[in-house]
Amino acid sequence: MKKICLIFFILMSVISIQAQTEVGDATLPNKVKFNGEDLTINGAGLREKFFIDIYAGALYLKQKSSNANTIAKADETMAVKLHILSGMMSRSKMANALREGFKKSTNGNLAPYQERIDKFIGFISGEIEVDQIYDIVYEKGKGSVLYKDGQEKGHITGLDFKEALFNIWIGNKPADKGLKKEMLGVL
Repeated sequence: MKKICLIFFILMSVISIQAQTEVGDATLPNKVKFNGEDLTINGAGLREKFFIDIYAGALYLKQKSSNANTIAKADETMAVKLHILSGMMSRSKMANALREGFKKSTNGNLAPYQERIDKFIGFISGEIEVDQIYDIVYEKGKGSVLYKDGQEKGHITGLDFKEALFNIWIGNKPADKGLKKEMLGVL
């Protein structure tokens, strides 16, 4: 009986390990569920600045893809998960990074998005701490939703907003080119 329990424990440990991806000091799930839809990790990597790991980021899709343009334009549920790894990331730094990311992803054409950008950034309340997890999810039929540690903070409607938002990480002028390649699974 002890041998059966030991074999079962080892088997469950192997299955559990295979259901996760290690990225730096973060452990990210290989599968997530949003809007009642199962999503699979497409790719994951680190956002680094000055040789410091700021966050582990992962892209989750219904079907794997390396085509950034198709992903950004798709009207289907998908997610970007950010696992904060450094105390250097603060609420104001995250807000500034998002503003800069939107500026790049829209080629400076912020006017159609500005009100929604401000509202989205306003969802980031309280100070950001190490090991917090932010899920930026496009839920088909609802819009772009921000979750902090599993709790919904708010959402913004519009497929155009979702495209600009996801292009912060996978667009032509991404926040981090290496992270973009890792999220798209092209190394």
